[in-house]
Amino acid sequence: MIWTFHPIKRFADFAPAWDTVNTACGASPLLSTAFVLPLVEEFSNGSELLAICSQVDAAAPLVEVEARVIAMAILTRKNGLVWETFQPSQAPLGACIYRRDIDWAECVGKLIRSLPGWVAVLGITQQDPELIVRQQGQRTLEASDYIRTARISINGTFEQYWKNRGKNLRQNLRKQRQKLERDNIVTRLEIIVAADEVQGAIDDYAGLESAGWKAAKGTAIGKDNDQGRFYAKMLTQFCSLDKGKIYRYWYNDRLVAMDLCIEDGDTLVILKTTYDEQVDNATSPALLMRQDALMQIFAEGSVGKVEFYGRVMEWHTRWTEEIRTMYHLTAYRWPILLTLRGLLGKAAP
Repeated sequence: MIWTFHPIKRFADFAPAWDTVNTACGASPLLSTAFVLPLVEEFSNGSELLAICSQVDAAAPLVEVEARVIAMAILTRKNGLVWETFQPSQAPLGACIYRRDIDWAECVGKLIRSLPGWVAVLGITQQDPELIVRQQGQRTLEASDYIRTARISINGTFEQYWKNRGKNLRQNLRKQRQKLERDNIVTRLEIIVAADEVQGAIDDYAGLESAGWKAAKGTAIGKDNDQGRFYAKMLTQFCSLDKGKIYRYWYNDRLVAMDLCIEDGDTLVILKTTYDEQVDNATSPALLMRQDALMQIFAEGSVGKVEFYGRVMEWHTRWTEEIRTMYHLTAYRWPILLTLRGLLGKAAP
């Protein structure tokens, strides 16, 4: 295994190799170049490194290294002794991928010893155990819980799935629909998949979110901020590949909720949700939208699971019982550092 390092500005040059490894790592849409390249373009500060691990025959010359790539990561220096994966808040997963048929512990060990400078600790953040198996019993690797996240498996029919939801959820949404009907409000789910319609949809999303609580916190998508540019650029790319979906939900002619989604392989990821906070609080447009969207997803049968990739909230548990724990992986250059870390943790009050 040989690690090489390249300036992050060269990421696009290695995009085919990245997508090949991501496919071998589970084909997460969150780790495809359609997602990662816009992320780099909008949120990189230019100092990050693209790390590439190649498995090379010792007797062969080092040529066509990309053809033998087994792992890749985008790394940033946290301080003089510590590096970590590139992790903007818009990315649910840390920028790290590897082929499942290699020894990941050995690969990470070689990475920390190959990084430029004197590196003691390497953090590989926000990992999904479904994609990168959580390491156990390693002398230089420590896995720590990050968040619990939820997903919905698309098996059988929507009717079967809905029958297994809690009575409160089913009754609540039925009552909301009855109220809307009494008020002569017709709901409508619209799905945008055309690349040339993405920018307008992101502007609509920004309008909804900027009118709510996220605007006060400064975290809302804006028409002209880096978040707005990222989501527009990224979703345009996904839609051009027939892998992007933007759900818009209407009460008559009023836009009341939106979902931004991407998919790859058998996975659809709900990236962000917003809704009109001025709508009568007797109805929940985001929940009604989710019900209608799931009905269509089950009917189409094109994906096998819907991932939320956010911290599990109470409302998630109404929609699914499938919950798993994501984790951070910390690699230490020497076993003694992990031992000392454990002793310090025990000594802390």
